[in-house]
Amino acid sequence: MSLLSTLARLEAVRSGRAEPLATVRHRHLSERPMVLVPLATAGESGAPLAVLLGTDRQAPRLHIVPQPLNRTQRFDFLARLAADLLPYLESFGGEVEQIEGSEKDPQTGEKTQVFRELCTDAPQLIVPNSACVQHLALLGRSTRFRRTVEDADPGPYPAPTQVPLLGRWLTHLTERAQVPGSSLLLPMTALLARHWATGQSHLEDQHLAAQLAWHFPRPGLTAARTALLAETERDVHNQLTHPPGGPVTDPRFDELVLAPAITRHDTALAALREDPEHTGRPAGTVQDAGTVQHVDAAQAEQARLRVKEASEHLHSVLEQVLLPTWHDVWRGLDLLYALPPAAHLAERWESDRWSYTGHRDRLAAGEPPQPKQDDAVTAARKLAQREREQSRLDVQEALDDPLAMAECRLAGEAFAGTVTEVTPDYDTSGRSPKPRPLVTVRTTDRPHADPGREVHRANWQSAQKAVVVGSDPAEGTVTVRVLSGMGRKKEPEPGSLPEPGDRITFTLFELAPRQSAPLPDPDDTPWTHGGPPGAADRSPIAAEDWE
Repeated sequence: MSLLSTLARLEAVRSGRAEPLATVRHRHLSERPMVLVPLATAGESGAPLAVLLGTDRQAPRLHIVPQPLNRTQRFDFLARLAADLLPYLESFGGEVEQIEGSEKDPQTGEKTQVFRELCTDAPQLIVPNSACVQHLALLGRSTRFRRTVEDADPGPYPAPTQVPLLGRWLTHLTERAQVPGSSLLLPMTALLARHWATGQSHLEDQHLAAQLAWHFPRPGLTAARTALLAETERDVHNQLTHPPGGPVTDPRFDELVLAPAITRHDTALAALREDPEHTGRPAGTVQDAGTVQHVDAAQAEQARLRVKEASEHLHSVLEQVLLPTWHDVWRGLDLLYALPPAAHLAERWESDRWSYTGHRDRLAAGEPPQPKQDDAVTAARKLAQREREQSRLDVQEALDDPLAMAECRLAGEAFAGTVTEVTPDYDTSGRSPKPRPLVTVRTTDRPHADPGREVHRANWQSAQKAVVVGSDPAEGTVTVRVLSGMGRKKEPEPGSLPEPGDRITFTLFELAPRQSAPLPDPDDTPWTHGGPPGAADRSPIAAEDWE
């Protein structure tokens, strides 16, 4: 936690309201996000219980598993979820734009012009918290390798056709969620925590209702009291008035409400399946055949009504648990929509669009599912990408947001001030003199800038590098020598240098993160890191047998 974040939390405790950590929105928000609130079975995190989802806050759709231990019912639930979610995920793959680029011929080494398709938009899933992202990752892992009823050897418990496809999409979205700055799958608690500080711990912020209490305290109550009630308040039936935001459930709800509802549904369903035996003889016997058939039909109708009532009751109790969190997610979206978007959002969203387009193309090409374990090169590439994206995100947020830049200034990684003097100077060591002017900045910051330290001018149209010449703590000034960004003429181009009185900011970190070293192909990887021999045994196709 940075010093500024700590101060903001202390201020939130004093003021009783959430304090801003950002002046702009640092994550892309779609015009039509898919809000998804899942529930998992207690004691088995990978077993789904229910999900409430939709793009319309007034019309959520509920899917449940009446008996989570029943594999057939679980796959039926996943099939219904796939039929509801896949059309949304695939609806963004039709509209594309042509992006011009170049490609090097591996034989001749010549570059040729190529055009690649890029989807103009991409889907976005919003879940209540980070635990829901992990739940979706487990669902993706457990379904993307499943054999379906259309396979030549479906085996026991074949899954409906759309279930493995849903698993591949969930795996892609949850892996992309680990890339810093990505917006394809976002937990609401992390979104709010990035933009506002509350007066409670990070662990308490994982409860969405408690986090929102610092934005919307109850009349006459403090935010801390409102957050406490959101976590602990119970009704006359000993049930939480605001259940946790998924995927976990309250143990008392499981014991007093959910378990009896599931048992009632199981009993009604068993009675419906065994109905012909209730009369003591098979339906349609010769003795009193008309009476037997009449009794059996009446009992079957009663059994069907009991199953329907039990199913409706189970839907009702699960919907009551999910709806408060559903509304909380949309309230959080309202808060975030009110913030202006950051300047670099479009660049990061384009990266998400490339990721979405690539996965769409892999599915269309019939490639196998993502392997259950990455090879050494793939894992190293993913790690390098995430490190690179984290560095890029930190730089872009600092450039886009004065509050983010203030954290860098407090940490001594940047300084800002007013230009007091610009002194012309030249480097005469080469054939022709080059401009190397001195810029003196009066600042109240205390940067870790010893003489010779390289600095970079922030929020400037071109990359301008300088080096610290000296500082005067008594006067509060730092003098830098500008080395680049002034054009190629003998004199600096007009406007390339600041004027006395201008406000200017220098960072001690580079504004463009460096690319990581290239990694070898999997075939060139030594056997000590998962390469040949035996690399074929770890192919994605072999992962199809995962259970």
